[in-house]
Amino acid sequence: QVQLVESGGGSVQAGGSLRLSCAASGRTFSRFSMGWFRQAPGKERELVAAISWSGGNTHYVDSVKGRFTISRDKDKNTVYLQMNSLKPEDTAVYCCAARGISFSSSVYTERSDYDYWGQGTQVTVSS
Repeated sequence: QVQLVESGGGSVQAGGSLRLSCAASGRTFSRFSMGWFRQAPGKERELVAAISWSGGNTHYVDSVKGRFTISRDKDKNTVYLQMNSLKPEDTAVYCCAARGISFSSSVYTERSDYDYWGQGTQVTVSS
């Protein structure tokens, strides 16, 4: 079994920054491809960013390119989402997800690609 625990959410003003963390435990995290998803009220859950288990490949939704950065620390079993230049439309619950069987260089962009999910952390950006 895999447990994912997010932290780092909060309330910020537009233009501010937050860094989300997702700590994984239970299995070999280093071989997991990881993703960050978000869900705003009344909207579908969408992928924000994904990273391969090698760490060499990343993917971002167009709306966050140049503002968000996904990274991972295999020694700490943690994946991060650095969010800069935040906008009110970034307001959502952010969840991390893990895929247990992955190719080393592949990133996965669909919700159905992922096997494990965290509970989520709220991010609120005010104008």
